[in-house]
Amino acid sequence: MAVPVVFFAVFFAYPVTAIVGRGLKAGGDWQFGRIGDVLSRPDILDVLWFTTWQALASTALTLLIALPGAYVFARFDFPGKQVLRAVVTVPFVLPTVVVGTAFLALLGRGGLLDELWGVRLDTTVWAILLAHVFFNYAVVVRTVGGLWSQLDPRQEEAARVLGAGRFAAFRRVTLPALAPAVAAAALMVFLFTFTSFGVVQILGGPAYSTLEVEIYRQTAQLLDLPTAAVLTLVQFAAVGGILAVHAATVRRRERALKLVDPAQTSRRPRGAGQWALLGGVLLTALLLILLPLGVLVERSFDGAGGAGGYGFGYYRALQSAGAGGSSTFLVPPLEAVGNSLRYALVATFIALVVGGFAAAALTRRAGRLVRGFDALLMLPLGVSAVTVGFGFLITLDEPPLDLRTSWILVPLAQALVGVPFVVRTMLPVLRAVDERLREAAAVLGASPLRAWREVDLPLVRRAVLVAAGFAFAVSLGEFGATVFIARPDNPTLPVAVARLLGRSGELNYGQAMALSTILMLVCAVSLLLLERIRTDRSGEF
Repeated sequence: MAVPVVFFAVFFAYPVTAIVGRGLKAGGDWQFGRIGDVLSRPDILDVLWFTTWQALASTALTLLIALPGAYVFARFDFPGKQVLRAVVTVPFVLPTVVVGTAFLALLGRGGLLDELWGVRLDTTVWAILLAHVFFNYAVVVRTVGGLWSQLDPRQEEAARVLGAGRFAAFRRVTLPALAPAVAAAALMVFLFTFTSFGVVQILGGPAYSTLEVEIYRQTAQLLDLPTAAVLTLVQFAAVGGILAVHAATVRRRERALKLVDPAQTSRRPRGAGQWALLGGVLLTALLLILLPLGVLVERSFDGAGGAGGYGFGYYRALQSAGAGGSSTFLVPPLEAVGNSLRYALVATFIALVVGGFAAAALTRRAGRLVRGFDALLMLPLGVSAVTVGFGFLITLDEPPLDLRTSWILVPLAQALVGVPFVVRTMLPVLRAVDERLREAAAVLGASPLRAWREVDLPLVRRAVLVAAGFAFAVSLGEFGATVFIARPDNPTLPVAVARLLGRSGELNYGQAMALSTILMLVCAVSLLLLERIRTDRSGEF
């Protein structure tokens, strides 16, 4: 456990504590009165209110739209099911910058709806809510659908034989069994939308600001560290509470149910009602997921061929740093592709090492302290990435950790986000390994390291590959911290997209669409490869 503890202490706890300390200290003394001063400001109260209610609305809307999909994937067997499962999961691994760009192409100025009917939804809350549903649809489908597929349908059938109606049998038998999974999915969706950054920044405009966006504004634009520190503490407290409740629901889900093989519970749809439900889910996937991504790809070619035609002009412009007279980049934007791939590969290696050690430690130890450490590993998913990135700049600036000018700073920040995915993917598989195998290896003289290499690793090899894929995808799309620490001559793909969208002009807009398309394709290919190698026991994701 020493490796993950040291890693998180140095590269997470230390930067976050330092940035909060700088904001709340004056003359060496803590100024806790600043907390009340900041939280009593009307503009900050508006930010807190919007952050909370949009997260609640996003969660409710996601559950409403995604639960029918969870049922279809759990109970129906139909051609193309695995492909469709991969398709609906693609948005979850997409960078938020790509999601925001895709919906901007669909709902924004000059977007598809604007061209067809003169309707614009960018800079409205509806664009934010729809993008959040798009991003989190897979969380509900996989979390709830994964459990639903393992519930024995004969229990509900027995209730109906005893006289209960279809709805009564579902309400009294299936719903109580699903409740922990629904609660866990709802909490994760609420967490991701409560801490939303890229989507709100791109689609919300100046009228809407979540805590994460406001922390970025106070830190990067206004240089108001006291306000940023207070907002960081508020977000930290909220995320800690959410993760604590989520851990309790997961433990309840693991302990309370007897599950069956999913292959025994799925069948072809029967009757007009079930076929209509399947058709509705397919239509939802088409309109909610494929349409925004399709429009994004179309806009990356639209007008690039001249005279309103299609072509590769925007992609060719990525090869020049000053295309169209723009000074957005010191290097050609296309170099961001290579930068991102290199950074993500290094971040994946770091996340696998740290997350692997953490998962192994959590498997072999028990107790309240270990459960607390398990929850702490999830904090980077919810704590302000902006705070982490700015904290890197002000803490890792002197020997022996003077890393401000080092390329390794970006992979370290990305690995912080990848570690939770590695742990959540590997932990269930490691816990399923029979302890007697390890004991037999120890009796035969194997050291703990050799026992892990000879016993655990062969059994969890696929889970390691899945964990690596998820870590690679989320590292590739990390934006909140990277926007602070990526050097101007070595931008990552998300940072490059954000810079292009921040400048006016058709060429900049087209290049943003082209880079987003490249980033989407890389993430989608990674996800499709994961679907081919993953098993039903390859973790929570």
